[in-house]
Amino acid sequence: MDPADEEAFRGFIETRSVALLRSAYVLVGDRGRAEDLVQTALVKTYLAWPRIRDVGAVEAYVRRTMVTTATSWWRMRWYREPAIEVDQVPERHTDDEFTARLERDAMWHHLRALPARQRAVLVLRYYEGMSEAEIADTLGVSRGTVKSQASRAIATLRRRLTDDTIEAGVRA
Repeated sequence: MDPADEEAFRGFIETRSVALLRSAYVLVGDRGRAEDLVQTALVKTYLAWPRIRDVGAVEAYVRRTMVTTATSWWRMRWYREPAIEVDQVPERHTDDEFTARLERDAMWHHLRALPARQRAVLVLRYYEGMSEAEIADTLGVSRGTVKSQASRAIATLRRRLTDDTIEAGVRA
């Protein structure tokens, strides 16, 4: 890679790495794996840099690489087995904080259970604030696919969260 391309790549990393790490965290649910995901995507981007003609498409390329890499990791058995941390003592919370944390944890649990593409669409749309067209470009799918995946994901989340609420009411 020539020095100008090297400098452009470094500039991209400096300006966008925090946003990429946020997205990666939401995709994989673990800071360590998110850092690995961003690093893997950036290595793949570095190798493809000479072939990327449109500098404006770099971020879409990296995000698409992150989504496909996260999907392949998700399919591997070792990725689905969560790490258990036993060296931390749970913090005490007030009832409101505790309830909010339970709701957030339940949402996160259900979000992670979605198929990879549905999860990616929701992350890009509602967490990153991308438009349907931007998501379609990033994932290499049609806008209709983005809409249908988002619709299915939201319907699934609503159903599962409703089921949780009903179960909680039955147990109470």
